[in-house]
Amino acid sequence: MNHPQRSVFSLPILITLLAALCLAPRLSLTAPPERKPIVLTDRARQLHQQCLVIDGHNDLPWTMKEKAASSFKQADIAKPQPQFHTDIPRLRQGNIGAQFWSAYVPAETRQERRAAHYTLEQIDLIHRMVKRYPETFEMASTADDIERIHKAGKIASMIGVEGGHSMENSLSLLRVFYGLGVRYMTLTHSDSLDWADSATDTAQNHGLSPFGEEVVRTMNELGMLVDISHVSPETMEDVLRVSQAPIIASHSSARAVADHVRNVPDDILVKIKQNGGVVMVNYFSGFVVPESAKQMTEMFNVRRELKAKYPKESDFNREYNRWQSSHKLKPGTIHDVVDHIDHIVKVAGVEHVGIGSDFDGVSTLPSQLEDVSTYPLITQALLDRGYTDQQIKQIMGQNLLRVMREAELVAKRLQKQTEE
Repeated sequence: MNHPQRSVFSLPILITLLAALCLAPRLSLTAPPERKPIVLTDRARQLHQQCLVIDGHNDLPWTMKEKAASSFKQADIAKPQPQFHTDIPRLRQGNIGAQFWSAYVPAETRQERRAAHYTLEQIDLIHRMVKRYPETFEMASTADDIERIHKAGKIASMIGVEGGHSMENSLSLLRVFYGLGVRYMTLTHSDSLDWADSATDTAQNHGLSPFGEEVVRTMNELGMLVDISHVSPETMEDVLRVSQAPIIASHSSARAVADHVRNVPDDILVKIKQNGGVVMVNYFSGFVVPESAKQMTEMFNVRRELKAKYPKESDFNREYNRWQSSHKLKPGTIHDVVDHIDHIVKVAGVEHVGIGSDFDGVSTLPSQLEDVSTYPLITQALLDRGYTDQQIKQIMGQNLLRVMREAELVAKRLQKQTEE
Protein backbone atom coordinates (compact mmCIF):
# COMPACT_ATOMS: atom_id res chain seq x y z
CA MET A 1 0.00 0.00 0.00
CA ASN A 2 1.34 3.36 -0.90
CA HIS A 3 1.56 6.02 1.76
CA PRO A 4 -0.35 9.25 0.88
CA GLN A 5 2.02 12.08 -0.26
CA ARG A 6 2.40 14.84 2.31
CA SER A 7 1.81 18.46 1.16
CA VAL A 8 4.97 20.47 0.70
CA PHE A 9 3.04 23.68 1.60
CA SER A 10 2.34 24.76 5.15
CA LEU A 11 -0.97 26.47 5.96
CA PRO A 12 0.49 30.05 6.04
CA ILE A 13 2.09 29.58 2.60
CA LEU A 14 -1.19 28.26 1.13
CA ILE A 15 -3.04 31.29 2.50
CA THR A 16 -0.45 33.62 0.92
CA LEU A 17 -0.71 31.86 -2.46
CA LEU A 18 -4.52 32.03 -2.45
CA ALA A 19 -4.39 35.75 -1.63
CA ALA A 20 -1.99 36.34 -4.50
CA LEU A 21 -4.30 34.48 -6.91
CA CYS A 22 -7.23 36.59 -5.79
CA LEU A 23 -5.25 39.77 -6.42
CA ALA A 24 -3.91 38.66 -9.80
CA PRO A 25 -6.68 40.20 -11.95
CA ARG A 26 -6.12 43.61 -10.34
CA LEU A 27 -2.39 43.45 -10.86
CA SER A 28 -2.91 42.69 -14.55
CA LEU A 29 -4.57 46.08 -15.15
CA THR A 30 -2.21 48.38 -17.06
CA ALA A 31 -3.54 51.51 -15.30
CA PRO A 32 -6.33 52.50 -12.95
CA PRO A 33 -9.45 53.57 -14.87
CA GLU A 34 -8.96 57.26 -14.03
CA ARG A 35 -5.48 57.25 -15.70
CA LYS A 36 -6.74 55.93 -19.00
CA PRO A 37 -6.45 58.12 -22.14
CA ILE A 38 -8.80 61.10 -22.07
CA VAL A 39 -11.79 60.80 -24.41
CA LEU A 40 -13.13 64.15 -25.63
CA THR A 41 -16.90 64.45 -25.27
CA ASP A 42 -19.32 66.89 -26.92
CA ARG A 43 -19.91 68.39 -23.49
CA ALA A 44 -16.21 69.23 -23.04
CA ARG A 45 -15.87 70.42 -26.63
CA GLN A 46 -18.74 72.87 -26.18
CA LEU A 47 -17.42 74.09 -22.83
CA HIS A 48 -13.93 74.57 -24.28
CA GLN A 49 -15.39 76.73 -27.06
CA GLN A 50 -16.84 78.98 -24.35
CA CYS A 51 -13.45 79.40 -22.65
CA LEU A 52 -11.05 82.23 -23.35
CA VAL A 53 -7.93 80.06 -23.42
CA ILE A 54 -4.74 81.93 -22.52
CA ASP A 55 -1.35 80.18 -22.69
CA GLY A 56 1.42 81.83 -20.69
CA HIS A 57 4.40 80.61 -22.69
CA ASN A 58 5.08 79.45 -26.27
CA ASP A 59 8.60 79.38 -27.75
CA LEU A 60 7.63 79.36 -31.44
CA PRO A 61 9.75 82.50 -32.13
CA TRP A 62 12.95 80.74 -31.04
CA THR A 63 12.00 77.60 -32.97
CA MET A 64 11.43 79.77 -36.06
CA LYS A 65 14.91 81.24 -35.61
CA GLU A 66 16.56 77.86 -35.10
CA LYS A 67 14.69 75.77 -37.67
CA ALA A 68 13.48 78.26 -40.28
CA ALA A 69 16.01 81.13 -40.21
CA SER A 70 13.24 83.40 -38.77
CA SER A 71 11.46 83.18 -42.14
CA PHE A 72 7.73 82.63 -42.51
CA LYS A 73 8.37 81.97 -46.18
CA GLN A 74 10.54 79.02 -45.21
CA ALA A 75 7.99 77.81 -42.63
CA ASP A 76 4.53 79.18 -43.40
CA ILE A 77 2.59 78.58 -40.21
CA ALA A 78 -0.72 79.13 -42.02
CA LYS A 79 -0.06 75.59 -43.25
CA PRO A 80 0.63 72.50 -41.12
CA GLN A 81 4.21 72.47 -39.80
CA PRO A 82 4.57 69.03 -38.22
CA GLN A 83 8.18 69.74 -37.20
CA PHE A 84 6.81 72.35 -34.75
CA HIS A 85 4.34 72.07 -31.89
CA THR A 86 2.59 75.19 -33.22
CA ASP A 87 0.91 76.29 -36.42
CA ILE A 88 -2.27 78.21 -37.19
CA PRO A 89 -4.48 75.22 -38.10
CA ARG A 90 -3.68 73.54 -34.79
CA LEU A 91 -4.01 76.79 -32.82
CA ARG A 92 -7.55 77.03 -34.21
CA GLN A 93 -8.20 73.40 -33.37
CA GLY A 94 -7.07 74.07 -29.77
CA ASN A 95 -9.27 77.19 -29.58
CA ILE A 96 -6.46 79.33 -28.21
CA GLY A 97 -7.74 82.81 -27.44
CA ALA A 98 -4.58 84.60 -26.32
CA GLN A 99 -0.90 83.70 -26.36
CA PHE A 100 2.20 85.07 -24.70
CA TRP A 101 4.91 84.52 -27.33
CA SER A 102 8.32 84.13 -25.73
CA ALA A 103 11.15 86.45 -26.77
CA TYR A 104 13.86 84.10 -25.56
CA VAL A 105 17.62 84.26 -26.14
CA PRO A 106 20.16 82.07 -24.33
CA ALA A 107 21.54 83.38 -21.04
CA GLU A 108 25.12 83.15 -22.30
CA THR A 109 24.45 85.95 -24.85
CA ARG A 110 24.94 88.39 -21.96
CA GLN A 111 28.62 87.43 -21.84
CA GLU A 112 29.12 88.96 -25.30
CA ARG A 113 26.78 91.86 -24.44
CA ARG A 114 24.45 90.88 -27.28
CA ALA A 115 21.45 89.74 -25.22
CA ALA A 116 19.40 92.90 -25.80
CA HIS A 117 20.26 92.92 -29.50
CA TYR A 118 19.09 89.35 -30.01
CA THR A 119 16.00 89.92 -27.83
CA LEU A 120 14.96 92.88 -30.00
CA GLU A 121 15.30 90.61 -33.04
CA GLN A 122 12.94 88.11 -31.39
CA ILE A 123 10.46 90.86 -30.51
CA ASP A 124 10.62 92.00 -34.14
CA LEU A 125 9.96 88.43 -35.30
CA ILE A 126 6.78 88.29 -33.18
CA HIS A 127 5.55 91.59 -34.62
CA ARG A 128 6.30 90.39 -38.16
CA MET A 129 4.34 87.19 -37.49
CA VAL A 130 1.30 89.15 -36.30
CA LYS A 131 1.47 91.46 -39.35
CA ARG A 132 1.92 88.56 -41.76
CA TYR A 133 -1.19 86.75 -40.50
CA PRO A 134 -3.61 89.62 -39.66
CA GLU A 135 -6.67 87.38 -40.06
CA THR A 136 -5.34 85.23 -37.20
CA PHE A 137 -3.32 87.44 -34.83
CA GLU A 138 -3.54 90.90 -33.30
CA MET A 139 -1.23 92.49 -30.74
CA ALA A 140 -2.80 93.08 -27.32
CA SER A 141 -1.61 95.54 -24.70
CA THR A 142 -4.26 95.17 -22.00
CA ALA A 143 -6.77 92.70 -20.58
CA ASP A 144 -9.54 94.62 -22.38
CA ASP A 145 -7.61 94.20 -25.66
CA ILE A 146 -7.49 90.45 -25.11
CA GLU A 147 -11.26 90.22 -24.70
CA ARG A 148 -11.94 92.50 -27.68
CA ILE A 149 -9.57 90.60 -29.99
CA HIS A 150 -10.94 87.24 -28.85
CA LYS A 151 -14.52 88.36 -29.56
CA ALA A 152 -13.37 89.35 -33.07
CA GLY A 153 -12.26 85.75 -33.64
CA LYS A 154 -8.51 86.43 -33.55
CA ILE A 155 -5.72 85.28 -31.25
CA ALA A 156 -4.61 88.08 -28.93
CA SER A 157 -0.82 88.17 -28.98
CA MET A 158 1.50 89.46 -26.28
CA ILE A 159 5.22 89.15 -25.66
CA GLY A 160 7.07 87.70 -22.69
CA VAL A 161 10.82 88.27 -22.39
CA GLU A 162 12.32 85.09 -20.95
CA GLY A 163 15.21 86.15 -18.75
CA GLY A 164 16.34 89.41 -17.15
CA HIS A 165 19.70 89.06 -18.92
CA SER A 166 17.87 90.49 -21.95
CA MET A 167 17.65 93.97 -20.40
CA GLU A 168 21.42 94.12 -19.78
CA ASN A 169 20.98 95.86 -16.40
CA SER A 170 19.23 98.83 -18.08
CA LEU A 171 15.88 100.07 -16.76
CA SER A 172 15.67 102.16 -19.93
CA LEU A 173 15.75 98.98 -22.02
CA LEU A 174 13.07 97.50 -19.78
CA ARG A 175 10.85 100.48 -20.59
CA VAL A 176 11.62 100.10 -24.30
CA PHE A 177 10.57 96.45 -24.10
CA TYR A 178 7.26 97.49 -22.56
CA GLY A 179 6.71 99.99 -25.35
CA LEU A 180 7.26 97.20 -27.88
CA GLY A 181 4.51 95.02 -26.39
CA VAL A 182 6.34 93.06 -23.68
CA ARG A 183 3.85 92.35 -20.91
CA TYR A 184 5.95 90.12 -18.68
CA MET A 185 9.60 89.46 -18.04
CA THR A 186 10.96 86.29 -16.44
CA LEU A 187 13.55 87.62 -14.00
CA THR A 188 16.15 84.96 -14.83
CA HIS A 189 16.57 82.02 -17.13
CA SER A 190 19.09 79.23 -16.44
CA ASP A 191 21.87 81.44 -15.04
CA SER A 192 21.95 83.65 -11.95
CA LEU A 193 22.39 87.36 -12.65
CA ASP A 194 24.18 89.94 -10.54
CA TRP A 195 20.73 91.07 -9.34
CA ALA A 196 18.60 87.87 -9.25
CA ASP A 197 19.30 84.20 -8.55
CA SER A 198 18.20 81.39 -10.84
CA ALA A 199 16.85 78.06 -9.59
CA THR A 200 19.42 76.25 -11.73
CA ASP A 201 22.64 78.08 -10.91
CA THR A 202 24.75 79.08 -7.91
CA ALA A 203 23.20 81.87 -5.83
CA GLN A 204 24.89 85.27 -6.09
CA ASN A 205 22.46 87.38 -4.08
CA HIS A 206 20.36 84.95 -2.01
CA GLY A 207 17.36 86.37 -3.83
CA LEU A 208 17.17 89.88 -5.26
CA SER A 209 19.86 92.52 -4.95
CA PRO A 210 18.80 96.14 -4.31
CA PHE A 211 18.88 96.68 -8.10
CA GLY A 212 16.73 93.56 -8.52
CA GLU A 213 14.16 95.10 -6.20
CA GLU A 214 14.27 98.25 -8.34
CA VAL A 215 13.59 96.11 -11.44
CA VAL A 216 10.47 94.69 -9.78
CA ARG A 217 9.27 98.14 -8.73
CA THR A 218 9.82 99.48 -12.26
CA MET A 219 7.85 96.58 -13.73
CA ASN A 220 5.02 97.38 -11.28
CA GLU A 221 5.07 101.02 -12.43
CA LEU A 222 4.92 99.98 -16.09
CA GLY A 223 2.19 97.38 -15.62
CA MET A 224 4.55 94.61 -16.75
CA LEU A 225 3.93 91.30 -14.99
CA VAL A 226 6.81 89.96 -12.89
CA ASP A 227 7.44 86.32 -13.85
CA ILE A 228 9.07 84.00 -11.28
CA SER A 229 9.50 80.94 -13.52
CA HIS A 230 13.18 79.86 -13.49
CA VAL A 231 14.09 81.83 -10.35
CA SER A 232 15.23 80.39 -7.01
CA PRO A 233 12.84 80.09 -4.05
CA GLU A 234 14.75 82.92 -2.32
CA THR A 235 14.19 85.13 -5.35
CA MET A 236 10.50 84.16 -5.34
CA GLU A 237 10.32 85.20 -1.68
CA ASP A 238 11.89 88.59 -2.40
CA VAL A 239 9.65 89.23 -5.42
CA LEU A 240 6.54 88.48 -3.35
CA ARG A 241 7.80 90.83 -0.63
CA VAL A 242 8.57 93.71 -3.03
CA SER A 243 5.89 93.49 -5.72
CA GLN A 244 2.77 95.58 -5.21
CA ALA A 245 1.03 93.81 -8.11
CA PRO A 246 0.09 90.14 -8.48
CA ILE A 247 2.92 88.08 -9.99
CA ILE A 248 2.91 85.12 -12.37
CA ALA A 249 4.89 81.98 -12.98
CA SER A 250 4.43 81.83 -16.75
CA HIS A 251 5.48 78.20 -17.16
CA SER A 252 6.10 76.40 -13.87
CA SER A 253 4.59 73.46 -12.02
CA ALA A 254 4.31 72.15 -8.44
CA ARG A 255 7.47 70.95 -6.70
CA ALA A 256 5.52 68.74 -4.28
CA VAL A 257 4.31 66.68 -7.27
CA ALA A 258 7.59 66.54 -9.24
CA ASP A 259 10.73 67.45 -7.30
CA HIS A 260 12.59 69.70 -9.73
CA VAL A 261 14.10 73.07 -8.76
CA ARG A 262 12.21 74.71 -11.65
CA ASN A 263 8.93 74.01 -9.87
CA VAL A 264 7.20 76.10 -7.19
CA PRO A 265 7.37 74.88 -3.55
CA ASP A 266 4.20 74.74 -1.44
CA ASP A 267 5.22 77.57 0.91
CA ILE A 268 5.57 79.85 -2.13
CA LEU A 269 2.21 78.69 -3.49
CA VAL A 270 0.60 79.86 -0.24
CA LYS A 271 2.27 83.27 -0.61
CA ILE A 272 1.19 83.50 -4.27
CA LYS A 273 -2.37 83.05 -3.05
CA GLN A 274 -1.87 85.95 -0.64
CA ASN A 275 -0.32 88.02 -3.45
CA GLY A 276 -3.19 87.24 -5.85
CA GLY A 277 -0.88 85.78 -8.51
CA VAL A 278 -1.18 82.77 -10.79
CA VAL A 279 1.03 79.73 -11.56
CA MET A 280 0.68 78.68 -15.19
CA VAL A 281 1.42 74.95 -15.39
CA ASN A 282 4.26 73.79 -17.64
CA TYR A 283 3.80 70.69 -19.84
CA PHE A 284 7.47 69.60 -20.15
CA SER A 285 7.81 65.95 -19.10
CA GLY A 286 11.10 66.71 -17.35
CA PHE A 287 9.31 69.09 -14.98
CA VAL A 288 5.93 67.39 -14.50
CA VAL A 289 6.57 63.61 -14.48
CA PRO A 290 8.11 62.67 -11.09
CA GLU A 291 10.56 60.09 -12.50
CA SER A 292 11.62 62.38 -15.35
CA ALA A 293 12.08 65.34 -12.99
CA LYS A 294 14.69 63.30 -11.11
CA GLN A 295 16.51 62.66 -14.39
CA MET A 296 16.33 66.32 -15.38
CA THR A 297 17.96 67.75 -12.27
CA GLU A 298 21.34 67.97 -14.03
CA MET A 299 20.19 69.34 -17.39
CA PHE A 300 21.08 73.01 -16.88
CA ASN A 301 24.43 72.14 -15.32
CA VAL A 302 25.25 69.81 -18.21
CA ARG A 303 24.32 72.51 -20.76
CA ARG A 304 26.53 75.04 -18.97
CA GLU A 305 29.49 72.65 -18.80
CA LEU A 306 29.16 71.65 -22.46
CA LYS A 307 28.87 75.30 -23.53
CA ALA A 308 32.16 76.03 -21.75
CA LYS A 309 33.86 72.96 -23.19
CA TYR A 310 32.50 73.32 -26.75
CA PRO A 311 32.26 77.03 -27.65
CA LYS A 312 31.53 76.19 -31.30
CA GLU A 313 27.75 75.87 -31.70
CA SER A 314 27.87 72.76 -33.91
CA ASP A 315 30.15 70.96 -31.42
CA PHE A 316 27.91 71.92 -28.50
CA ASN A 317 24.76 70.75 -30.31
CA ARG A 318 26.40 67.42 -31.16
CA GLU A 319 27.49 66.77 -27.58
CA TYR A 320 24.25 67.98 -26.01
CA ASN A 321 22.18 65.83 -28.38
CA ARG A 322 24.41 62.90 -27.45
CA TRP A 323 23.75 63.56 -23.75
CA GLN A 324 20.00 63.85 -24.34
CA SER A 325 19.92 60.59 -26.33
CA SER A 326 21.43 58.75 -23.35
CA HIS A 327 19.02 60.44 -20.91
CA LYS A 328 15.65 59.64 -22.43
CA LEU A 329 12.79 60.97 -20.35
CA LYS A 330 9.63 59.12 -19.49
CA PRO A 331 7.05 61.27 -21.32
CA GLY A 332 4.16 60.58 -18.98
CA THR A 333 0.58 61.49 -19.85
CA ILE A 334 -1.88 64.35 -19.67
CA HIS A 335 -2.78 63.07 -16.18
CA ASP A 336 0.67 64.12 -14.91
CA VAL A 337 0.01 67.71 -15.94
CA VAL A 338 -3.49 67.73 -14.42
CA ASP A 339 -1.98 66.38 -11.18
CA HIS A 340 -0.04 69.65 -10.94
CA ILE A 341 -3.18 71.71 -11.56
CA ASP A 342 -4.96 69.70 -8.85
CA HIS A 343 -2.16 70.27 -6.36
CA ILE A 344 -1.94 74.02 -6.95
CA VAL A 345 -5.74 74.26 -6.58
CA LYS A 346 -5.56 72.39 -3.24
CA VAL A 347 -2.73 74.55 -1.86
CA ALA A 348 -3.39 77.99 -3.38
CA GLY A 349 -6.96 77.80 -4.69
CA VAL A 350 -8.54 77.53 -8.13
CA GLU A 351 -8.12 81.30 -8.65
CA HIS A 352 -4.32 80.93 -8.76
CA VAL A 353 -3.60 78.40 -11.52
CA GLY A 354 -3.40 78.65 -15.30
CA ILE A 355 -1.79 77.08 -18.38
CA GLY A 356 1.79 77.76 -19.56
CA SER A 357 2.55 74.94 -21.95
CA ASP A 358 6.13 75.75 -23.08
CA PHE A 359 5.26 74.40 -26.55
CA ASP A 360 8.16 74.61 -29.03
CA GLY A 361 10.54 75.15 -26.14
CA VAL A 362 10.80 71.58 -24.86
CA SER A 363 12.00 68.23 -26.17
CA THR A 364 9.51 65.83 -24.56
CA LEU A 365 5.77 66.20 -23.95
CA PRO A 366 3.23 63.95 -22.22
CA SER A 367 0.92 61.83 -24.35
CA GLN A 368 -2.24 63.67 -25.43
CA LEU A 369 -0.45 67.02 -25.04
CA GLU A 370 1.79 66.82 -28.08
CA ASP A 371 0.89 70.16 -29.68
CA VAL A 372 -1.36 73.23 -29.53
CA SER A 373 -4.40 71.33 -30.79
CA THR A 374 -4.73 69.47 -27.47
CA TYR A 375 -6.03 72.18 -25.10
CA PRO A 376 -9.61 70.76 -25.23
CA LEU A 377 -8.31 67.56 -23.62
CA ILE A 378 -7.30 69.56 -20.52
CA THR A 379 -10.88 70.81 -20.31
CA GLN A 380 -12.11 67.22 -20.54
CA ALA A 381 -9.62 66.00 -17.93
CA LEU A 382 -10.74 68.72 -15.53
CA LEU A 383 -14.40 67.83 -16.09
CA ASP A 384 -13.53 64.19 -15.43
CA ARG A 385 -12.02 65.23 -12.08
CA GLY A 386 -15.14 67.11 -11.03
CA TYR A 387 -14.25 70.73 -11.77
CA THR A 388 -17.19 73.02 -12.50
CA ASP A 389 -17.60 74.93 -15.77
CA GLN A 390 -16.72 78.21 -14.03
CA GLN A 391 -13.59 76.76 -12.41
CA ILE A 392 -12.39 75.46 -15.78
CA LYS A 393 -12.95 78.88 -17.35
CA GLN A 394 -10.87 80.41 -14.56
CA ILE A 395 -8.00 77.97 -15.09
CA MET A 396 -8.11 78.33 -18.87
CA GLY A 397 -7.76 82.10 -18.87
CA GLN A 398 -9.88 84.15 -16.49
CA ASN A 399 -7.29 83.97 -13.71
CA LEU A 400 -4.62 85.48 -15.94
CA LEU A 401 -7.01 88.20 -17.13
CA ARG A 402 -7.69 89.13 -13.51
CA VAL A 403 -3.96 89.36 -12.74
CA MET A 404 -3.40 91.59 -15.78
CA ARG A 405 -6.23 93.92 -14.76
CA GLU A 406 -4.92 94.19 -11.22
CA ALA A 407 -1.38 94.89 -12.48
CA GLU A 408 -2.78 97.60 -14.76
CA LEU A 409 -4.56 99.22 -11.79
CA VAL A 410 -1.39 99.12 -9.67
CA ALA A 411 0.55 100.78 -12.52
CA LYS A 412 -2.03 103.58 -12.79
CA ARG A 413 -1.91 104.16 -9.03
CA LEU A 414 1.91 104.23 -8.94
CA GLN A 415 2.09 106.53 -11.96
CA LYS A 416 -0.39 108.90 -10.31
CA GLN A 417 1.68 108.94 -7.12
CA THR A 418 4.78 109.81 -9.17
CA GLU A 419 2.98 112.70 -10.88
CA GLU A 420 1.86 114.08 -7.52
